[in-house]
Amino acid sequence: MNEIKTIVIAGANGFMGRYISKHFIDKGWKVIGLARRTDGMAEGVEFLKWDGETLEQEWAKEIDGTDVMINLAGRTVDCRYNDENKRQILDSRVNSTKVIGEAIGGCENPPSVWMNASTATIYADTREKAQTESEGVIGEGFSVEIAKSWEGAFDAAEVADSVRRIALRTTLVMGEEKGTVYEILKGLAKKFLGGKMGDGGQMVSWIDINDVCRAVEWMIDNESANGPYNLSAPEAITNTEMMKRIRKTVGVPFGLPAYKWMLEIGAFFMRTETELIVKSRWVYPEKLLEEGFKFERDTF
Repeated sequence: MNEIKTIVIAGANGFMGRYISKHFIDKGWKVIGLARRTDGMAEGVEFLKWDGETLEQEWAKEIDGTDVMINLAGRTVDCRYNDENKRQILDSRVNSTKVIGEAIGGCENPPSVWMNASTATIYADTREKAQTESEGVIGEGFSVEIAKSWEGAFDAAEVADSVRRIALRTTLVMGEEKGTVYEILKGLAKKFLGGKMGDGGQMVSWIDINDVCRAVEWMIDNESANGPYNLSAPEAITNTEMMKRIRKTVGVPFGLPAYKWMLEIGAFFMRTETELIVKSRWVYPEKLLEEGFKFERDTF
């Protein structure tokens, strides 16, 4: 009988964490979830309370001898970028990464794989060329600096050479669950508000949540997988095309456009930022494809 494998997931009660947890539980793995609360945790996850910034033996000892560590902790970026929110966004990512690195560094038997969340927003805002791991241009601005600091803390962690480190440069994750971007956009389309956003020419890279789970499993099994990986479907589309396909999905023939000045007003009242909508994110999963990963959903 094969020994049961164990995976520890920090931020297991978030959208990605919940789906990844369920994916591995269904595969027969033991899943330990680190989070501030149990709300949103998948059934079957063993919960350990963690504040996201403090090294405590209660959870740190669970990493020693585990097979895989995944850190998805981080404050949402769906907010206004005032000074306090910026500080929380940065600290939640960098501090959690540093602390987990310290915990892994203190293990007698560290996990063979440490995956850490990152973001495809690290790349430049461009409509000219898809950004790959090998030739992608690192951008500028607040979101990029967050990503660079996040990955910097990950790379700087002093852990055993046997630990494979994989940074998950994640794009827009699509899933049919209340509160997700996909469901919000479908809701707008049903109200005839699903037209282009801004000028509609910005590129949108995306990935289905089930392919996220499959890619994570694939990278764990692929012993050569290391470094940053773009978690994105091969197909990127313009915002105009994305909204057109969403309208078709919900059976609505047209949608009113939202020009940038409208988005600025809406973002102010919704306490968020237009960057999340109008920035062009064109990312290509070069490493996953070259190393043999097959997407189940490769078109939007």
